[in-house]
Amino acid sequence: MKTRPAVKARAIEKAKASGKTKKIKRAVLPGTFDPLTNGHLDLLLRGLGIFDEVTIAVAPSHKKKPAFSLEERLELISEAIKGIKGARVEAFEGLLVDYVRQAGAGAIIRGLRAVSDFEYEFQMALMNRSLDAMVETVFLMPSAEYTFLTSSMIKEVALFGGCVKGLVPKNVEAALKRKYKAIKSCKQVNY
Repeated sequence: MKTRPAVKARAIEKAKASGKTKKIKRAVLPGTFDPLTNGHLDLLLRGLGIFDEVTIAVAPSHKKKPAFSLEERLELISEAIKGIKGARVEAFEGLLVDYVRQAGAGAIIRGLRAVSDFEYEFQMALMNRSLDAMVETVFLMPSAEYTFLTSSMIKEVALFGGCVKGLVPKNVEAALKRKYKAIKSCKQVNY
C-alpha cells in the first residue's frame, strides 16, 4: 500500500528536525532530447556538480514528432557524454517519478531558461511531489549563452540550412547534417 504524500511529507520534516537526513547522490535529467543540445550538456555538468550521478532519461516523445528515433537519440547522447564521470543515459516510459524510484535516484533536474518556463515546471514539480514526496525537483539555470536554446529551434534552424555549430555536440551536428542536407558549413558564433 502506498503512503499518502502528506504522511511522507511529515516523515521528511521529522527526519530534518532530527538531523537524520541523507544526501541525495543520484539525480535524473529527463526529456526527449530531440536532439541533445549544449544547453542540455550544460545542465548535466551543473547537475554533476551537485550529485554524484546524473542519468539522462530519454522519453519516447508520444506527443511530438521526433526527428530522431529513440535508439538514435540514445546513441547520440551516449557518444556525447562519453568520458563524463557520473553521467549515463537510459530510456524510460511511463511516470517520471516511477522511473526515478526504479533508478535509485532521489531528484529530478529541470532547466529553467526564462521566466516563461517557470509556471509549467512549477506545476510539474508539484504534481511529481504529490505522486512521491520523497523525490525532489531541482531547478538549474543554464549558462547565459544557452538560455534561448531549445531542441525544436535547433531542428528548425537545421531544416532550413542554418548553422548549429557550437549549439549542439559535434556528433549531433553531424547527425543533423545527414538528416537535413541543407545545413551549410559555417563558423561558430561567439557572444
